Amino acid sequence: MLAARLHAPADIRVAEEATPQAAEGRTLVRVGAVGLCGSDLHWFLEGGIGDARITDPTIPGHEIGGVALDGPHAGKVVAVDPAIPCFECERCHEGWTNLCPHVRFAGHGDTEGGMAEVISWPTDRLVPLPDGLDAEDGAMLEPLGVAVHSWDLGHVKLGDRVAIVGAGPIGLLLLQLARHSLAAEVTVVEPLAHRREAADALGADLVLTPNDELASDYDVVFEVCGNPAPVEEALTLCRRGGRVVLVGIPDEDETTFPASLARRKGLTIAVVRRMPEVYERAVGLVEQGVVDLKAVVSHRFGLASSQEGFGFAAERRGLKVLVTP
Repeated sequence: MLAARLHAPADIRVAEEATPQAAEGRTLVRVGAVGLCGSDLHWFLEGGIGDARITDPTIPGHEIGGVALDGPHAGKVVAVDPAIPCFECERCHEGWTNLCPHVRFAGHGDTEGGMAEVISWPTDRLVPLPDGLDAEDGAMLEPLGVAVHSWDLGHVKLGDRVAIVGAGPIGLLLLQLARHSLAAEVTVVEPLAHRREAADALGADLVLTPNDELASDYDVVFEVCGNPAPVEEALTLCRRGGRVVLVGIPDEDETTFPASLARRKGLTIAVVRRMPEVYERAVGLVEQGVVDLKAVVSHRFGLASSQEGFGFAAERRGLKVLVTP
């Protein structure tokens, strides 16, 4: 089979490798699509995230959909939950599997990801999809799960005014959740014209650039970029006593903002760490037509063009970029 490995920053090589073999408790999955996430781009551009660095060439990719080749789901389209928690620690017992200190994660460290023609994955971490959903939908369920978890942390109430800073894929998924939540108003702030157009097409009430005058009366603000300027924009948009949810991963291993701005407003700030067990809810949202996953996908690259696909995504020229083995 073919597999793509990240050897060093901006160095992805595609080569023939041995196909995984059947194993007890695991399922072989023929990969149909892998989404390129902001965290993948950190690995590609910087060789890691925070204190996690490339030590050996690894197969990246954690937004994965495909078809099960064996096991109880054989022949079915499945989404691959990229997180393998221990299910034994206190956080797991509380239901916060995303905070498990022992979690293994696809494309991270010694747990290889989905950018290969076939992968082997724990059967209990596969989500069989209903008829009508394909492998691309399966890959997109992971970012939708992050959006659902982010929305939960926002504690949005009926009639709230919501702002989203950043109209990348997760920002656009949050926009769709907001449009169906009976929020009174949904505003999106985004510097890139093609992403502003996407936000407008998906129903944002107001679409702004960071250079526009920003109001300060939003009840809940989602920041989906990660860097200091968008974080400050989110704090600026939020009303006194409001709530800011930090979803983005910063380029540097720190998040900074003016303390006086947050303190004087008495803001509550929540920080997103992946997602707990929300796949079932995410599938339901797609089945009910609340979320259009295909509307967020803009470009596709074959596995042999993985390097080109990563480079394209890193330039933020599209929306969601998929690699399709």
